[in-house]
Amino acid sequence: MMHIVLLEPEIPANTGNIGRSCVATGSMLHLIEPLGFSLEEKQLRRAGLDYWPNLKYRVYPDLETFFRMNPAARSRMFYATTKAHKMYTEPAYRDGDYLMFGKESAGIPEELLVEHEDFCVRIPMRPEIRSLNLSNSVAVVLFEALRQQDFAGQEAFGELHRLKWKQEG
Repeated sequence: MMHIVLLEPEIPANTGNIGRSCVATGSMLHLIEPLGFSLEEKQLRRAGLDYWPNLKYRVYPDLETFFRMNPAARSRMFYATTKAHKMYTEPAYRDGDYLMFGKESAGIPEELLVEHEDFCVRIPMRPEIRSLNLSNSVAVVLFEALRQQDFAGQEAFGELHRLKWKQEG
């Protein structure tokens, strides 16, 4: 199971989309307060559709509490930031890893990034673009981590339901 960590998310629709991605991939969502919305907000539920009741998530009052309750995160956390020197495709992700994303308006605090610089990852983009949407960023990095694990636990192939056409003469 992958762990998605949102540090002080601000926009309910983004968190709803991320929650839906977590349900679809069997990932755990960790929300670190303060949140910029209520977990009961309509926008959050609408973006997560009817998947929200199936979401595995926890809410923490602060980052210190998160690390205390998730000691493995100290050694297997990757920090998504536009300031990283490493692309998100470079680390060797494994089951149980944590992927942290910062709040929409400011990202992850600089002091946390400096402290964990070797674990910071970046999604390449054009230089005039400040950043991608938070829920898109989570999807990009999460699915790369799952790809590296051969999509273990995921249904990799679908099936077309072909219609049989009657040929008229």
